[in-house]
Amino acid sequence: MRRRATRTFIAALAATLALTANACGTKSPSAGDDKVIKIGAWYPLTGALASFGIPERAGADAYFKSVNARGGINGRTIDWVVKDNANDPQQTVQIARRLVDQDGVVAIVATNGTSQTQATFPFVLEQKKVPVLNTLGGDASWYEPARDGLFGLQTLYEDQAAALGDWVTRDGAKKVLVVHSDPAAFVNVAKVIGPAARKTDPSVQVKRLSVKYQTTDYSPVISKVKAAKPDAVVLILTAAETASYLKEARLQGVTAPVYGYAPVAAQATLTLGGRATEGLKALQLVKSPNDDDPAIKEFRTAMQKYERGQPADFITLWGWEAAKAFVEIAKTIDGPVTSASLTRAYRTARHVDTGVGPVLNYGAGRHLGTRDLQKVVVRNGRWESQGDFFTPPTRD
Repeated sequence: MRRRATRTFIAALAATLALTANACGTKSPSAGDDKVIKIGAWYPLTGALASFGIPERAGADAYFKSVNARGGINGRTIDWVVKDNANDPQQTVQIARRLVDQDGVVAIVATNGTSQTQATFPFVLEQKKVPVLNTLGGDASWYEPARDGLFGLQTLYEDQAAALGDWVTRDGAKKVLVVHSDPAAFVNVAKVIGPAARKTDPSVQVKRLSVKYQTTDYSPVISKVKAAKPDAVVLILTAAETASYLKEARLQGVTAPVYGYAPVAAQATLTLGGRATEGLKALQLVKSPNDDDPAIKEFRTAMQKYERGQPADFITLWGWEAAKAFVEIAKTIDGPVTSASLTRAYRTARHVDTGVGPVLNYGAGRHLGTRDLQKVVVRNGRWESQGDFFTPPTRD
């Protein structure tokens, strides 16, 4: 998701890094034991976003541990070095320097954060040529045009919004209300829904209702929704805000069907919203962790074995998918696993199937492996997948 408010800070930070990077002697990114593949990551393991960082790290860690238990990648053990960035861009830059210069990682893998990761690009991608692979986060500027060494697997929030606009319209809504938090990052996503809906049906009316970020009292918000009399409501909110919306809507008798993007489709929404979440529709980047298929069962079993204290939910599944995609691509490398060989492997990776997310396809000019999404719905108090992965309409 875009973090426009941070761009000035990131630009200044990038300039400082560019001046200092050449002055520091470092060991080669490919240095180290040829029986070990050393990779790194950063997560918010403390602070307000630790509720995302801790489980996502746990999901990736569970997969890497399961691979090592089976002998590693072509006989090489994975050494995944994870550090806490407390969701801070400047701290992330310092972590990136330690991971590359001191720990000698050959790639940053399955990490978290948009503005935080972007702040490291001048040093990690441009100066050291260490690839950044399968980050949870990012925006269109990361991949349009493609950047050397940067490869992702998360369908962009803007594409999720395009899918929502098309979905509600195809479900027959003629009057759509988009309720969104007021920071620019949420607004930018909300703005895509109207054009996407009208692309499917030019007669549909789409209005937006801005809500102060982290609002807990949704009584006045629902009063406005009630007055608008929409056929459908789309939420571009956090999980906690979504739960507050749904509970107040139920209390005031607002029955318009509700749709949300991937952050809405979380276990936290169900925990906080209770019975008010029944029937909620949303998009996800992966299948439901409740699904009954072999790849999801493997995930649940590994979480129970290697990360017993963490739930097998969407967030841990995001980490699992990112780790598994890396392993599937890395094991195609014939020879040393280095920063350069990983970058080459990703450029030529086709039909990478993790079993829990969309099939990934990369290329020389295509560094985002998918635009596909999964529809999910709350039934009997749990998320269930609906149909197969699908590709949202193109954005104007």
